[in-house]
Amino acid sequence: MTFDVATIRKQYPTLQQEVDGRRLVYLDSAASSQTPEAVLDAMDVYYRRLRANVERGVYRLSEEATGRYEAARARLARFVGAPSPDGVVFTRNVTEAINLVAYSWVRRRLGPGDAVLTTAMEHHANFVPWWHAAQDTGVELRIVPVREDFHLDVEAMEALLADGKVRFLALGHVSNVLGTINPLRELIALARAANPEVVVLVDGAQAVPHLPVDVAALDVDFYGITGHKMLGPTGIGALIAKPERLEQMPPFLTGGSMILDVSAEQVVWNHPPHRFEAGTPMIAEAFGLHAACDVLDELGMHEVRAHERGLVATFVDALVAADGVTVYGPTDPDQRSGAISFAVDGVHPHDLGAMLDSYGVCIRVGHHCAKPLMRWLGVNATARASLYVYNDVDDLAPLLEGIEAARRFFAR
Repeated sequence: MTFDVATIRKQYPTLQQEVDGRRLVYLDSAASSQTPEAVLDAMDVYYRRLRANVERGVYRLSEEATGRYEAARARLARFVGAPSPDGVVFTRNVTEAINLVAYSWVRRRLGPGDAVLTTAMEHHANFVPWWHAAQDTGVELRIVPVREDFHLDVEAMEALLADGKVRFLALGHVSNVLGTINPLRELIALARAANPEVVVLVDGAQAVPHLPVDVAALDVDFYGITGHKMLGPTGIGALIAKPERLEQMPPFLTGGSMILDVSAEQVVWNHPPHRFEAGTPMIAEAFGLHAACDVLDELGMHEVRAHERGLVATFVDALVAADGVTVYGPTDPDQRSGAISFAVDGVHPHDLGAMLDSYGVCIRVGHHCAKPLMRWLGVNATARASLYVYNDVDDLAPLLEGIEAARRFFAR
């Protein structure tokens, strides 16, 4: 399909606002995407018509809410190519999904003599849980460095895998800072060549909103997603897992709904995925995530990627050509997503963000929860403009105008 951004933008209430008489230009979707009317309407159905708890009521209202909640699980499984809805655990976000694995898999199964391998370009959500687990268990934490071309150093990774001690690999599908799209098949094949039993977790928070993803084809053990970056509501994400992996894991949180039997002598855990969903779940948010999957499928994920790729080429070329601007990340749009980090000579990123706000442009500034990568880049912070389905080339001019205004004002 042809992307009609003007029509698409009308579906997003926040984007109808003006800032000081200027059109709102939202370039922070890597942090949180905007929410379309269809998602708001789906959540409204729960609160206005189906307001009841799920999984336990026998009256019709509860049963219909439960049916829709489980339909959202099946819908997400189809959207990401999961082998079964039984492998979809709803969590608050991708951070909780990764911590679930850190506590219920790594801490339970690995110890001294084992190694966990992650990378220097990870979000803290896919770095700190492994560091913490290593401190608690004696597992060795190994880190794949980044090359000067902003890709992972494959030769260094091979060396880190060579002794066969790596039993767990955790890496991001797409960097939230560099935009680099990692070649998962190649990297996973390297890990499994060194140790066929290696367990693989992928942080897909920046991939699922922007790329066609098929977790079954990738053959990963765990894949984390978060709803608020893929047009869905905040407060819901998921761990997509091979069901047999979940069967092997104890629960991360305990309480109601995640048990089959409780006595003073023993507790019998529920079957996955409910074993990992203690308490009242995110019901309205699941309704909204279902609708978000529908919206993205209607657009077509191949078309979403093609639209973004074209914008990336235009934005990156313009920023590279702008005076005093340094872009961090691959310049080839085939190798990157729409998260574009950059610096402006003589202008602190926070000052740049404030100046751009006066032009109606919303970007993210700071370390982007990726301090190891910031240290490798040799900076404390960057600015980041991130693109999505409701952006078009008309959003470039205000960005460049604000950058030039910041250079004139601050870089004197």
